Amino acid sequence: MEILQNISIKRYNTFGLDIKARYFCVVKTKEEFIEVMQSNTFKNNTHLILGGGSNILFTEDYQGLIIKNEMKGIEVVKENEKHIEIAVSSGEIWHDLVLYCITNNWGGIENMSLIPGTVGAAPIQNIGAYGKEIKDYLVKVEVIDKASLKTSYFDNQNCVFDYRNSIFKSKLKGKYFISKVFLKLDKSPHKINVKYGDILSTLTQNNISKPNIKDVSDAVIEIRQSKLPDPSKLGNAGSFFKNPIISQKAFDEFIIKHPSAPHYIVGKDAIKIPAGWLIEQIGWKGKVIGQTGSHKKQALVLVNYGQAKGEEIKQLALDIIDSVKKHFNIEIEPEVNII
Repeated sequence: MEILQNISIKRYNTFGLDIKARYFCVVKTKEEFIEVMQSNTFKNNTHLILGGGSNILFTEDYQGLIIKNEMKGIEVVKENEKHIEIAVSSGEIWHDLVLYCITNNWGGIENMSLIPGTVGAAPIQNIGAYGKEIKDYLVKVEVIDKASLKTSYFDNQNCVFDYRNSIFKSKLKGKYFISKVFLKLDKSPHKINVKYGDILSTLTQNNISKPNIKDVSDAVIEIRQSKLPDPSKLGNAGSFFKNPIISQKAFDEFIIKHPSAPHYIVGKDAIKIPAGWLIEQIGWKGKVIGQTGSHKKQALVLVNYGQAKGEEIKQLALDIIDSVKKHFNIEIEPEVNII
C-alpha cells in the first residue's frame, strides 16, 4: 500500500472531472485500510473514501487524502433450502454482485441491476430501484470505527434506513468505514416484483410471460440503458436529485394545480413526486448550458459534455432546485454528494 501525491482522479469519478487529490491511495484489504488510518497522512489531513465515484461531484481539487476502496470478496455465511446469507466486501462493484447472484440463482436484488457504485456505498445511501431497496435484504454491516480502529456490526434496525438515507449518512456520517455487507437472498421460490415502472411492459414486449430473476434483471438493464447515458461516454452521476416526499396537505394543494402529475403514496402522510417530472415540466430536460446540462432522455441526470467544471454543474443543480421551488413550491435535494 502506497500513498501517492497530486494524483488526478479523473478516471475515478463518473462525471469525468479532472480533479487532483493532494494524497491518494488504494486499499484492497481491511488490514491495508487500518494501516492507512494509522499513518500521519491520515491523521494530519481530511479524508474521503471513494468507491465507484458514481455518487459524487467534485467542485475543486481535494486538499486531503482520498482512499480508493478496492476490497473484494463474496462468501456464503449460511444457507437453508429457501434462503442464503452472503458476506460481500465493500469494494465489490454493486452491479457485478447482482450478476453474480443471478448466476447462482439467488433472488432479491435483481430489480437493482445497473445501479452504479460499490457495495459499501449501497447501505449508506439505501439504494433502490423499481420497488426494491437494499434494506429489504440487508442483515447487517461490518464497520471499522475510524477513531478506535475497532471492528463492530450494525444490524438492519440499527442502520436506521429511510428513503435514500441511513444512520451512516446522517447521525454517524464519517465515523465508520463499512468493510462488509451481509445480505439474505432467496434461493427458491423467488419473490419477483414486476409491477413497478416499465418492467412489466418491457417483459411483455420481449414476449416473456413467466419471468425469472434474470429476465427481470435484463428488463431493468434494458430500461436503464434506454434512459440513462453511459458514464464512460458522457460524464454523469446517474440521478442527481432525490424524488421529493411531501405531506398530504401539501399534496392536496399541489394536485389541484397539476392534476396529471404522477405520484406514489409511500407512507402515512407521505406522497412521493418524481423529481424528473417536476424538472421536465419547467423546461430543463435537454437544456444545455455551457459544458453541462440536463440529459435529453432523463431530466434527473446532469451531464458533463466534455469540459465542464464541477462548480458549473453545481450551479446548474442550484438553478434547477430554485426553479422547482418557485414553480411548484416543492423543494428537491441532491442525491449526489457535492464536495
